[in-house]
Amino acid sequence: MARSKDKGSQEVNAGSMADIAFLLLIFFLVTTQIATNKGLTLLLPPKQEEDEPIEIKQQERNLFKIQINSEDQLLVENEPLDDVTQIRTMVYDFVLNFGKPSDTKKGKAKVSDREVYESLPGAMKSYIARSLGSDESSDGPSSAIISLKADRGSSYAIFISILDELNAAYNRIYGERVGLTDEEFRKLNRNDPRQKELYDRARAGIPKAISIAEPSSVGG
Repeated sequence: MARSKDKGSQEVNAGSMADIAFLLLIFFLVTTQIATNKGLTLLLPPKQEEDEPIEIKQQERNLFKIQINSEDQLLVENEPLDDVTQIRTMVYDFVLNFGKPSDTKKGKAKVSDREVYESLPGAMKSYIARSLGSDESSDGPSSAIISLKADRGSSYAIFISILDELNAAYNRIYGERVGLTDEEFRKLNRNDPRQKELYDRARAGIPKAISIAEPSSVGG
């Protein structure tokens, strides 16, 4: 019995493969997120309304000065410092010194230094009364300013590590004020109304005043 000549060879229909590949390409182009370098998140001061510069007189004791030279060596409060991590505790003590607390209400929250002190937990008050309150350090949180100045030859790594320590010091202050650790405070979700209230209450009257000066010339 003869076999049928119409049976022919079996082939895969590849006519739709190009359409599928095209659809996959569109899908990945639309859904893929490309990571971009967003740089440092720094809050810049608002633009001045007038051209006239505003002269602000600041007591020397209210400035906590950190300088980095071109060899990444630190000078903190005019003293050499080898261990960057010590800056965290030094800044904590400086901001909470309350050497001459003011009764003037400042900032968006309109809170005075004395009111900030009264709002602190007992453990923080005891530490301040026992270890701080120096006449040679900051008057209070509203006056305390951290000044950071680098050299153009300083490395990016040392600059970032110091910024991390400064932020960690403030997070510790804010966290302890409302009964949280610094890490718990850092993770507060400000889109949640309850956590936003906690965040604002922790920062009221204690501004994060970090001044980054223009770098000096290499070796300057």
